[in-house]
Amino acid sequence: MFKKYTISKLSNEITGYIFIIIAASCWGSIGPVAKLAFKNGMGPMEVAFYRAVFGWVFFFIHAIFRGVIRINLKDLPIFIIFSLLCVSLFYVSYQVAVSKIGASLASVLLYTAPAWVTILARIFLNEKITPLKLIALFLTISGVVLISFSSNTPENQLKITPMGIVWGLISGLTYALYYIFGKKTLQNYSSITIFTYILPIGSIPLFFLIPKSLPPQSALFPLLFLGFVTTYLAYIAYYKGLKYLEASRASVVATLEPVVASLLAFLFWDEVLSPISYIGGALILCSVILTISVQES
Repeated sequence: MFKKYTISKLSNEITGYIFIIIAASCWGSIGPVAKLAFKNGMGPMEVAFYRAVFGWVFFFIHAIFRGVIRINLKDLPIFIIFSLLCVSLFYVSYQVAVSKIGASLASVLLYTAPAWVTILARIFLNEKITPLKLIALFLTISGVVLISFSSNTPENQLKITPMGIVWGLISGLTYALYYIFGKKTLQNYSSITIFTYILPIGSIPLFFLIPKSLPPQSALFPLLFLGFVTTYLAYIAYYKGLKYLEASRASVVATLEPVVASLLAFLFWDEVLSPISYIGGALILCSVILTISVQES
């Protein structure tokens, strides 16, 4: 009985890690693809708005097909709060960070999220703060500090600005709230239902911050890509993984995103981080490997 339980638990954790890694890989393309939209004349808030709208279309169709469109009205306030913090503020802050400091650095700053998640999960989800989590968190934050405050050498083509760092950290905090709200709402609703509501609600404030004109035709592909791959597919995979893992551990594993983002930013935009920044990235990878490889009781 004990062996069967252990194998079953291990299988569930592996399944959770696989889904989180898939989601992180999808999210890694946000920055590089968003820059393609920027290049076609769109601003960060416009990209954030259309990403939410196109993502919602895919979730809405899926929810209708599955028959999971209804929610209890008493849960509407939590959906609204979820929407404003984790869609409106998160989407804007991340896109602004990308526009100010580049895709790879913005992606890494996004992953101050594990620190926020560890604290918030202890308060709201009663998840233990173990030595393993603290070590992984220390490695992650150390990597973030090295990348964020490395010097602007000639070979480093990124211009690091204080406001870019601030927006990146805000994106990390609001992204962390996805784990907390997600764990709570998944108890009663599927991820399809959740995003069918939070995406349109969250996009309403963004609508008042963008030009009232249709996006240029040349920007449709990156916007559709952001809506389908980095929103619809990524969040389905992410919430499936969150069903099997603690929020704090899932948030650390998802820091694989900067690896994908940095690779794509280098291949498509010739963004190059300094040697110190690469050491920071290595520390983040170590934290992910540690979290996956060591099983806690």
